[in-house]
Amino acid sequence: MNFIEGLFHLILFNFEGFVDSLNKTPVIITWFVFLFFCLIVILFFLKFFGEAGMYVYTVLAVIGGNIQVLKIVEFPFFSNPIALGTILFATTFLATDILAEYYGTRYARKNILIGFAGFLLMTLIMLFTLGFTPLDINTAGEKYSWALSVQNNLMGVFIPLPIFFAASMIAYIFSQYFDVWLYETISHFTQKKFLWIRNNISTMTSSLLDNTIFSVFAWIIFNPNPLDVNTVIFTYILGTYFLRITIAIFDTPFIYLAKYFVPKNVND
Repeated sequence: MNFIEGLFHLILFNFEGFVDSLNKTPVIITWFVFLFFCLIVILFFLKFFGEAGMYVYTVLAVIGGNIQVLKIVEFPFFSNPIALGTILFATTFLATDILAEYYGTRYARKNILIGFAGFLLMTLIMLFTLGFTPLDINTAGEKYSWALSVQNNLMGVFIPLPIFFAASMIAYIFSQYFDVWLYETISHFTQKKFLWIRNNISTMTSSLLDNTIFSVFAWIIFNPNPLDVNTVIFTYILGTYFLRITIAIFDTPFIYLAKYFVPKNVND
């Protein structure tokens, strides 16, 4: 009921009401709804924009995932809170696999570099944005008093990004290139049969690699206040990896469905 109510708020552009309704919805329901939202968006981007749609989705998912990872929520069945961002990061592997399957590995590798460049550009843009001198109490006055908190709010979101940028991009490059290589290797070994096998094996293996590299660099090596190893392993690596396996299973039908969403000129 809360989620349905939230949809009405969204239709009416009442974003605060939408968020409030989702906050009252069980987190696991919100998680699955967001997962299928992302999977459906990938198919629609593929249908209307072709390979460019996969590039756009990947850039947005990489940027959004690195912001989402700052928020930690409590999931059922987990003893520790879990960082968000898992769905966005995991679905980039689906976008890459779709490109590898229906366009070729050259396009899949290009997608990786575009995702990297997009997040780098966004990080630089936001650092410049924060670098502009903000209003203070004297310059803002009553008319612009609402703007006084904006600088600190943005700082809270984007200042941690250099740490996450370095960790995320190291993990992203290694895991995504490994994913393309493994996907291509399995495809060759199976003579392009058993699509579900190469999709799941490459995604699950690459996701574990991505989780491990990112967590070690972001929460231990680059973090000025390193987390203890147990927290990193059980909260950030294994905790979210279980969710990534779930995502890989649910995204399998979508890589089959993608065949019907690829613009016809590609198949011709």
